[in-house]
Amino acid sequence: MKLLAKRGFPEHSFNNIMKFSFKRAVAALALWTVTTQFASAETTLKVGDPAPKLDVAKWVQGDGVKEFKKGKAYIVEFWATWCGPCRVSIPHLNEIHNKFKDKGLVVIGQNCWERDESLVEPFIKKMGDKMTYNVPLDNKADNKKGAMAANWMEAAGQNGIPSAFLIDTKGTVVWIGHPMNLKESMIEEVLAGKFDVKAAAEAAAKQAAAESTMKKISTDLGKAMKDKNWAEALAKTDELEKALPSEDKTSINYTRFNILIMSKDYPAASKLASKMSQDNKDPQLQNAIAWRIITDKENPKPDYETAAKIIDRGVTASGSTNSAILDTAARVYYMKGDKEKAASLAQKALDNAEGDEKATYKTKLEKIKKGEPLQDEQ
Repeated sequence: MKLLAKRGFPEHSFNNIMKFSFKRAVAALALWTVTTQFASAETTLKVGDPAPKLDVAKWVQGDGVKEFKKGKAYIVEFWATWCGPCRVSIPHLNEIHNKFKDKGLVVIGQNCWERDESLVEPFIKKMGDKMTYNVPLDNKADNKKGAMAANWMEAAGQNGIPSAFLIDTKGTVVWIGHPMNLKESMIEEVLAGKFDVKAAAEAAAKQAAAESTMKKISTDLGKAMKDKNWAEALAKTDELEKALPSEDKTSINYTRFNILIMSKDYPAASKLASKMSQDNKDPQLQNAIAWRIITDKENPKPDYETAAKIIDRGVTASGSTNSAILDTAARVYYMKGDKEKAASLAQKALDNAEGDEKATYKTKLEKIKKGEPLQDEQ
């Protein structure tokens, strides 16, 4: 799964696709960008509502918070030790804690959905000065999911972590979302008592309605793909693209690209792949597209020329130091018939590899030199 992550696929999607074959995983991942971002339609906790009470088992770090006090603002962020994206957001949240703790903001890192709570305290100690705010365990005495998980996350329709709630100085929920998207200017307005809660609630309701529409389209899209109704699937991608926010519209093209491949419309898929590659210079995207082209076993004539142009952009954009991207490039050129360049790229992949990955890349290099077939990772 580490190799899949380095191909440019979202790491936190893996738990949901472990049982899939590679081909089915690709289809699932193609839909990831347009499905997992939508909250559940069944929500009882919304922006503008009073914050639920704090119902925790115990505080493993900090003095603890019994209740939301008037005049204080709070961030309640939900996380778990097994959550990769949580590890990324924790230092950022800690910076907010340090910046605003003397101005009336209290940060609570609410552990939830934890598989083994004995790992929480060692995790916090390992984080050290990157995680210095209050941390409680969830109360599971009457609810196996956890009281906080149920009364906050589930009630707000939040299906993934990390998720954060901003509570104003009057005890009202004024923002819900990914902690990395919480703006400091909003926190400052809340602390100053200048934040427009009514406007925020109206904007959140409007967004929720839009997300409900997008979720339905995504569900229809998933069904069409499952039924191999490719014309309907492409029509749904067009419909979804119109409904998506402008900053997310480019993500739909990867789904469209996969539909074209699965429907065996390879010329159209290559054309779209070229456009995607030119429009978005992200090296991981280049890597994912090229890998998809060359590992589709049902394509009798893979477009190696297009794959080579795309992966070359990926190698350049990554500074020629990313082992997974270099490995993809080596595979592309090997399948294209340029054994010498393939071996050179495979050597660079090996040179830049770390840990136990070195053995994998060394084996691939040896196979390329010997002219042996390369097996696709499943």
